[in-house]
Amino acid sequence: MKLKEDMSPLLLQVFRSVVWVYSVITFLPWYLLSGASGRLAYAKRVKARSVSGNPAGSYRAVNSQQKLVSLLHEGVDTLDKVFEYAVVHFPQRDCLGTRELLSEEDEIQPNGKVFKKVILGDYNWLSYEDTFHLSQRFGSGLAALGQKPLCNIAIFCETRAEWIIAAQACFMYNFPLVTLYSTLGGAAIAHGLNETEVTHIITSKDLLQSRLKAILMDVPRLKHIIVVDKKPKSLPDLPRGIMVHNMAAVQELGAKPENIMVSRRQPVPSDIAVIMYTSGSTGIPKGVMISHSNIIAGITGMAERIPNLNENDTYIGYLPLAHVLELSAELVCVSHGCRIGYSSPQTLADQSSKIKKGSKGDTSMLRPTLMAAVPEIMDRIYKNVMTKVEEMSSVQKTLFVLAYNYKMEQISKGYNTPLCDRLVFRKVRSLLGGNMRVLLSGGAPLSAATQRFMNICFCCPVGQGYGLTETCGAGTISDLADYSTGRVGAPLVCSEFMLKDWEEGGYFSTDKPNPRGEILIGGPNVTMGYYKNEQKNREDFFVDVNGQRWFCTGDIGEFHPDGCLKIIDRKKDLVKLQAGEYVSLGKVEAVLKNCSLIDNICAYANSEESYVIGFVVPNQKQLTALAEQKGIRGSWEEICNHAEMEKEVLRIITDAAITGKLERFEIPKKIRLSAEPWTPETGLVTDAFKLKRKELKTHYQDDIERMYGGK
Repeated sequence: MKLKEDMSPLLLQVFRSVVWVYSVITFLPWYLLSGASGRLAYAKRVKARSVSGNPAGSYRAVNSQQKLVSLLHEGVDTLDKVFEYAVVHFPQRDCLGTRELLSEEDEIQPNGKVFKKVILGDYNWLSYEDTFHLSQRFGSGLAALGQKPLCNIAIFCETRAEWIIAAQACFMYNFPLVTLYSTLGGAAIAHGLNETEVTHIITSKDLLQSRLKAILMDVPRLKHIIVVDKKPKSLPDLPRGIMVHNMAAVQELGAKPENIMVSRRQPVPSDIAVIMYTSGSTGIPKGVMISHSNIIAGITGMAERIPNLNENDTYIGYLPLAHVLELSAELVCVSHGCRIGYSSPQTLADQSSKIKKGSKGDTSMLRPTLMAAVPEIMDRIYKNVMTKVEEMSSVQKTLFVLAYNYKMEQISKGYNTPLCDRLVFRKVRSLLGGNMRVLLSGGAPLSAATQRFMNICFCCPVGQGYGLTETCGAGTISDLADYSTGRVGAPLVCSEFMLKDWEEGGYFSTDKPNPRGEILIGGPNVTMGYYKNEQKNREDFFVDVNGQRWFCTGDIGEFHPDGCLKIIDRKKDLVKLQAGEYVSLGKVEAVLKNCSLIDNICAYANSEESYVIGFVVPNQKQLTALAEQKGIRGSWEEICNHAEMEKEVLRIITDAAITGKLERFEIPKKIRLSAEPWTPETGLVTDAFKLKRKELKTHYQDDIERMYGGK
């Protein structure tokens, strides 16, 4: 994972000599004052162990061996109480922040496309007390509009302050909240709304007009649409009987004495708080029923793994709140009095697609200390920075590479590099505001190269987490003092893990050197099951003799001697080739995504064939440069469809696969270059950028037949 040091051996030796002298002079006083030896020992300590001593588990964190933890504070056992606790302790502190829109304009690109560009002002903040009153009035207003306790209400909205205000209102008034991704297709949205029988939905003006309006005829029970921003001036062709309100009007209704004084039915811990529809990577979305006690147990486990979390922290919220990672992260922050500033992937940084050149992105204005990210976003940051490094002058590039490799050596020993951080990495660190102290990665495996890059260039630990919607996103988070890569850490204090033998895949708890098997997660964070889907509940969930719920993840893991988990495979991603070899498609993709030429890749294999093929979204800048080297010209689509480019990319991928130690039968033999990027809007990946294999197979069916010799 070291960068290539492309300089003369003499200069390299001079540099190393200078570093050696500097280290000799500064090491002893620094070592004594910094406590580095203790930090390294702390990182290597045993973090979890099997309660029974059996290699199959169950494994628990060392500080929850006797009992799993389920509450943040004694007696604070429902989400409305969690928020009330925060309001009592942090009433005037900033809670939710939104940037002011100063101007918006169309910018014509060289290819003729028109992009919207915005100039945004400062963050405007609501205090915890302000947020509480707005939520209370909104909940009261919804009740006045006929929303009943224990009856489902839907939210179909982008990530923004109003989302959390609406959610807190529903938690207060015991309205189970149905969450739907804003990028779901029309049929999936209608399925979720009809299955949960909602009569009220909370949405935005944009989503009402672009997504929701087209399916209203398919949702006959819907009576009230509440728009969180300004109500559209005209809405022709709405089905009869549907009323549209804006959020402010509902809050005004709720503030009336005859409504606000009506006593509310408070939830109990076992009541459903959220029915969260998964993004449907394997078919029709399933609604996961999550109780108040499930969520509180999950956020309790997560919070324990973030050191010194307090009201001085600032979190940047931009991932979909309909995803369990973002919702859990924001509820962790609210429970500790942090402030949450809202953003979007298009306005996150100064270079983001919607930010007008010369104006500030959200991280520059907010300067957050905490951030959650899916690996796809971290991979993009990594590739963009490394591309810029390639464009540096030879002196700048050499300095960066030497500093990068030096710091990699130092952090592997548990040491800091304050001089490198200040002189070399400060500019890169400023891309995320310059104050970042914890990055949390979840939703998919993070490559070792990207994790190490974030550690080095952003000068902060990356907590790689593992969890599922079915476990409230809680399972494991790596210890922030542990800089090892490729692992997801030890079980959280709310969870325990078992390994179940999987004979077909050849994984057993008796394997050496580490026990392996299908991961089963148990604990108070394991959810109530799928909504109206008893068959799947019987397949995926069970209750043990002690009354504890367990979820069968389908992921394959191994436990290391220090109690940390490594995800090594997935049952659904395992394909048996014609000659009997098993190929893990996820493993192939994880290795090849480290190649700078690849933005995204989907490996595919058919059991009736003898080799793997792949669909590749190439990096436009890298592939265009490669095409120029080969003398190939044309539009982006023409370059991607050129047989010579396909052959050249396959050669580079093969080299990367060999470097990544893939077996011969795991290396794709044929590929298809895709000019179209895979975004949630295309329906080929989920909102967490997980591959939708079924949809990708359908999309590339003609190419599959061609690559397997059918055409």
